[in-house]
Amino acid sequence: MNVLDMKDPAFLKQLSEKELSEVAADIRAFLIDKLSVTGGHLGPNLGVVELTLVLHQLYDSPKDKFLFDVGHQAYVHKILTGRAGQFDTLRQHKGLCGFPKRSESIHDCWETGHSSTSLSGAMGMTLARDLKGTDEHIIPIIGDGALTGGMALEALNHIGHEQRDMTVILNDNEMSIAPNVGALHNMLGRMRTANKYNKAKEDLELLIKKVPAFGGRLASTAERVKDSLKYLLVSGMFFEELGFTYLGPVDGHDLHDLKANISYAKKTKGPIIIHVVTKKGKGYAPAENDAKGTWHGLGPYKIESGEVVKKPGPPSYSGVFAETLKTIARSDDRLVAVTPAMPNGSGLDKFAKEFPERMFDVGIAEQHATTMSAGLAAQGMKPVLAIYSTFLQRGYDQLVHDVCRQNLNVVFAIDRAGLVGADGETHQGVFDISYMRHLPNITLLAPKDENEFQHMLYTAVNHEDGPIAVRYPRGSGLGVPMDEELKELPIGKWESVRTGKDAAILAFGTMMPVAEAAAELLAAKGIEVEVINARSIKPLDEEKLSEISESGKPILTLEEHALQGGFGSAVLEYYHSAGIHSIVVERMGIPDWYIEHGSVPELLEEIGLTASGAAEKVQKLIPRKKQRA
Repeated sequence: MNVLDMKDPAFLKQLSEKELSEVAADIRAFLIDKLSVTGGHLGPNLGVVELTLVLHQLYDSPKDKFLFDVGHQAYVHKILTGRAGQFDTLRQHKGLCGFPKRSESIHDCWETGHSSTSLSGAMGMTLARDLKGTDEHIIPIIGDGALTGGMALEALNHIGHEQRDMTVILNDNEMSIAPNVGALHNMLGRMRTANKYNKAKEDLELLIKKVPAFGGRLASTAERVKDSLKYLLVSGMFFEELGFTYLGPVDGHDLHDLKANISYAKKTKGPIIIHVVTKKGKGYAPAENDAKGTWHGLGPYKIESGEVVKKPGPPSYSGVFAETLKTIARSDDRLVAVTPAMPNGSGLDKFAKEFPERMFDVGIAEQHATTMSAGLAAQGMKPVLAIYSTFLQRGYDQLVHDVCRQNLNVVFAIDRAGLVGADGETHQGVFDISYMRHLPNITLLAPKDENEFQHMLYTAVNHEDGPIAVRYPRGSGLGVPMDEELKELPIGKWESVRTGKDAAILAFGTMMPVAEAAAELLAAKGIEVEVINARSIKPLDEEKLSEISESGKPILTLEEHALQGGFGSAVLEYYHSAGIHSIVVERMGIPDWYIEHGSVPELLEEIGLTASGAAEKVQKLIPRKKQRA
């Protein structure tokens, strides 16, 4: 069947298993072809083709609700619900979103991007269903990696307690982005290799029924035998102890096995967990054989060879991070690295090769990673927590309560700070300044380029006066020369990279090239602008701010961050507190809405955060007599 002709999943209900298998092959071929051009989350989606087909065949979307945890595996669902024709625009500006999107389709009932939310969302929908007296099925689909998140465990506990009808699909592919870690992952591994508990339980019950009843003693003994057999056959039976009926393990690529177990679950009361074992990247050898997580989400690639298309250029910030950390660690044995399930994306896989005993991947557990880092620091170690800006949001209380309140020397390496592009709203790192700079004791820095970045990391690790964060962008540096020797930078001191008497632009990080380009545009109009690398966001360089106010120059602040509570707000707060009210301060940054997916240049252009936009803003601040006609 032509994938582009799939408009409504109802067509699946008439198909035989053989025909479903053919549809699965067509969808896999379509995904491999389309994503070779656009990039995207190939591995997770190839692994859930049969599972998604059977779910849509047996349930009635959009009446029945599918909640895809994280959303990396929702492409097949998008195809079946009429969006195959939009895949040429996948993750592109104004194109098809890479995650479930309520505004895209009535079949998308829950938006995701961060892990471990589906079970809580599903519980809310289940309660709403029962309160309203309707009869739709609620089906969260959660991966084994996302199940390690504390929020998912909290939800499991509540769902098991409430005993309401819900079918949880546990998609066990043994990986999240990188190979999973932890006791829960190991437990699932034991369950995968166990004999099927439910078949043995049914056989035992049949046997007991054939034995003549000799009173309650035999009945209670039989119940204890059943319980003993349960623990013998399926190690731990974690889910049944929580109040779930456990089905599985089920072969996630066997249509017959899937249909039998999901059909049984539909008829069973109370909460059900179907443990489905899938192969990430199924049907495409390079993705199937991926042990590093490369094929979880990637850019364009060559279908025939599996070669990922990479453009030559400057080193990535994550690469500089890893190399700098290794250099520091060779002379400072207090340094340890921590990551919540992002060893590859953060670059710490390289650190782990040289210092395996000093790198800790805690799984998808940002709260635990933050407080564990505090514990390390409390005992004199120097933990560096490598975490994406958007994921540090999940450890906010721990940042407040366990790190900053105790004034512990934890280094936060905040990766993907600023706009990240194709992953869209859930991944844009544009709130970290707002949720960090108001916290007592913390220091917050941002480098203008990769060379300053390595020195800033060195400064942060050697900082002995409480928590310190270094925020840096996704992608490559600017290609500047790299100093061979690391040095400490003065905290709270800015750098003037261009002089000018008419106005001042305060910028940092990715906005420095924008500021310098704006200054060039203004110079052509006779306007001389000072450009300042405001690399210390907290503390501010109050001496420099006082100097600017005395000169009478208006100020423009530039930041790839939300305007509310951001760097520009900090500048305004300083002048207000200092009683300086004559200074003119204009701010440019991320407006008050969620920024959707697209390339970073496209997004910056859309919101006007560009050199021409900054130049125009400065021109409006300068009296006409100072401007060249």
